Amino acid sequence: MIYVAKIDDAVHVLHAFQKKTQKTRKRDLEVARQRLKEMKEKK
Repeated sequence: MIYVAKIDDAVHVLHAFQKKTQKTRKRDLEVARQRLKEMKEKK
């Protein structure tokens, strides 16, 4: 599973991990959210 974000003309990989169940762990979602927030702040 990979979370990506398109900001301007660039595609950023926020988080990548291997899923072993159908449910996504909260930790993985939080990592992606935090990294997206950091990317937006740098802009």
